[in-house]
Amino acid sequence: MRIIDTLTEKSWLKDQGQARNLHDGRTFSLPPAKLALRVFLAVATVVFTLSVITYAHRMGHTDWQTLPHLWLLWLNTAILILSSVGLQWAKVAAHRGQIGDVKLGLLAGGGFAFAFLAGQIMAWQQLAAAGYFTASNAANAHFCLLTALHGVHLLGGLVAWRRATAKVWSGAEIAKVRLSVELCAVYWHYLLVIWLILFVLLLLT
Repeated sequence: MRIIDTLTEKSWLKDQGQARNLHDGRTFSLPPAKLALRVFLAVATVVFTLSVITYAHRMGHTDWQTLPHLWLLWLNTAILILSSVGLQWAKVAAHRGQIGDVKLGLLAGGGFAFAFLAGQIMAWQQLAAAGYFTASNAANAHFCLLTALHGVHLLGGLVAWRRATAKVWSGAEIAKVRLSVELCAVYWHYLLVIWLILFVLLLLT
């Protein structure tokens, strides 16, 4: 009888049942917000990569005039680093359940981000005051394009930062804001890396 049962057993149904037990929904356990951020970062990486390639290609033309070095860009870089550090502080504090440090980290990260954007606008104004207008030189136009593209992405991050900050200040439980704070920190680190690449590119050219 055992031999007959073995021969008549529908093994493919058994395998399907095992497959369902193995997966059990755990294969796609990544939160939708994290998945959405990863997709967005992938798209943003393509956009920045194409912009850098265009910048490098345009440098080969004879009408390219090198921009002066602005000390303000060094200061802005340091400010953006501090902004990223603030968000990382908030992320660590959120995982530890320290709501007070989460608030401080969010305030520091957002405050330095606004200061960075203000510094970038001041850099544009310094170039314009020195006669480096976007229409007069391709290097000027590309500088404004790259910094503006990065600034727009940072503004988008500040929208998410504002929502996370509002949740924290409204008294939401730490477990409900932990993911939002973590995503903000990841996004800030990404923008910091992008800016460092752009900054080095601008310095070398």
